[in-house]
Amino acid sequence: MCLLLCVQVDVCGYPLSIFFIVVNEFCERFSYYGMRAVLVLYFRYFLKWDDDLATSIYHTFIALCYLTPILGAIVADSWLGKFKTIVYLSIVYTVGQVVMAVSAIHDITDTDRDGTPDNMTFHVAMSMVGLFLIALGTGGIKPCVAAFGGDQFEDHQEKQRSTFFSIFYLSINAGSLLSTVITPILRGQECGIHSQQKCYPLAFGVPAALMVVALIVFIMGSGMYNKTAPKGNIMLEVCKCIGFAIKNRFRHRSKTFPKREHWMDWAHEKYDKLLVAQVKMVLKVLFLYIPLPMFWTLFDQQGILMVQPDQMQTVNPILILALVPIMDSLVYPLIKKCHLNFTPLKRMTVGMLIAALAFVAAALLQLQIDVSIYSIYTHTYTPPPHIHIVYIHIHPPPTHTYSPCWAVYQGFTACFLFAVSDCVVKAHVGLFTRVLKHVFLLFPVYSFCSNSVSCVDYCVQCWQAIQVVEDIKPNTIHMGWQIPQYFLMTAGEVVFSVTGLEFSYSQAPSNMKSVLQAGWLFTVAVGNIIVLIVAEAAQLPDQWAEYILFASLLAVVCIVFAVMSYFYTYTDPAEIEAQFSQPEHEPEEKKRDRVEMERKDSDCSKSSKGSDKKKRDSVVEQHNQDVKQSKM
Repeated sequence: MCLLLCVQVDVCGYPLSIFFIVVNEFCERFSYYGMRAVLVLYFRYFLKWDDDLATSIYHTFIALCYLTPILGAIVADSWLGKFKTIVYLSIVYTVGQVVMAVSAIHDITDTDRDGTPDNMTFHVAMSMVGLFLIALGTGGIKPCVAAFGGDQFEDHQEKQRSTFFSIFYLSINAGSLLSTVITPILRGQECGIHSQQKCYPLAFGVPAALMVVALIVFIMGSGMYNKTAPKGNIMLEVCKCIGFAIKNRFRHRSKTFPKREHWMDWAHEKYDKLLVAQVKMVLKVLFLYIPLPMFWTLFDQQGILMVQPDQMQTVNPILILALVPIMDSLVYPLIKKCHLNFTPLKRMTVGMLIAALAFVAAALLQLQIDVSIYSIYTHTYTPPPHIHIVYIHIHPPPTHTYSPCWAVYQGFTACFLFAVSDCVVKAHVGLFTRVLKHVFLLFPVYSFCSNSVSCVDYCVQCWQAIQVVEDIKPNTIHMGWQIPQYFLMTAGEVVFSVTGLEFSYSQAPSNMKSVLQAGWLFTVAVGNIIVLIVAEAAQLPDQWAEYILFASLLAVVCIVFAVMSYFYTYTDPAEIEAQFSQPEHEPEEKKRDRVEMERKDSDCSKSSKGSDKKKRDSVVEQHNQDVKQSKM
């Protein structure tokens, strides 16, 4: 039912209103991923944070974006409804993006006009406020938009609704693809009033503009939307209902009380059967979600699969744009023609298996890379005689001694400060190589050198490392060998995630669609937390072993999920709700249940205290009066 007067217009069997929702999602995802693409660079090079702080704040922001959907879902299903929640939180979202763009304008506090902000506290505070508003906005609308799109379809449009969720996922990745390509280019431009710097205001400003477009497009479709009215504070009622069921079951845990089919049935004495049935549906799906975070644990580590992240970062969204229509138009129909019952839960199980195979492929590739690197560093090289080593005095801090040196070779100059550990030299090889490829570039690398080790020796070692890198023939391990693992991971994502969105909507009661979508998104947040826990606890020396560990964990979880899925019974929430909406003699049944429970309570009390005869007579008398009144 529409909350307000709305006009339903169908185009090719699809409501026209979903066009506005899909465009809104595309623009919003462009805004979010565009901002996120340059966020760590902004932390490191504008706010001057170190890597650890920048990474910590970044992951905290991501986690917050996946925790706030719970808040948005409660507000949508209980008070404002999905439409108003999306509009209001989109405004908050837009303000946050604008605040981020303003925080990146260095000229605001650059009083001496040297290109560096003089009041960094102002910029940090502004950026933190902006990120909080963005997290609140993007997280709050995330469960509402998908559920609101599903609300636009009638019961007989189940196939169209399924296709919508695929198109919806396509729009997410189309926005992600374009923004991750365009926003870094915008950031690479130089802008400023008094001095020209990297243009972070433009990199953040364009996503802010796209968020404004998303809001306008969404509001334009207002007259065509099917707006379901909120059903009151449903989450509070659900929590009270669950609490009463647990409390009532504990009170009647004695064997003298007959068992009930489901533990939530102990709430029937106080709550109507419709609410109890809806809670059962939600809890059944949420229980099924318990193993799912492990998939997101692997998915969110796609970054560690990259050898060349700059070149490979767009592979995932490109593959999604290709695989989603292939799955919907070719693979799934073909499986159906083979008379295979490929249910949503079976799809999700297969998706997890494919993701596990992606990490196995990554482990095999990493083994080849490790062998290649080992063979490189087992060679020895003699530096050319015309390397000139010059010592430079730098006043050291109280706790460290610096031993800097300049290495000059054929007019190319670089400054090196080495640590004792060979791994530091190896880690910096790429930096040294880039130095030697650029004329007149001075690139200091600050580390510490022991007094017992000659800096000259380390400069020589560095030169050997540089010569090794320069002598390696390009593409020893071709970047293209990463594509199989990306293909497997993306195929797993399409089969798992798109199906999960549709499953979460189809199995949710009408008044808790957003809540269950938020539960689905919450598994993503838990997956991020697992990454941190496992990575810290494992401490494996080899990268390939870490890949195998995660693949094994997902395989085990996949088996558990397959067993849980086997015992899951699919439900039609609309049909169940229709059954309980029929007029029944609910009050009389409730009275009988209450009287029977009171009678048994009094029997138990008599056996323990020996003084129940009077109470039993009063209960029987009350029961007779209730029966007489019910017959009148």
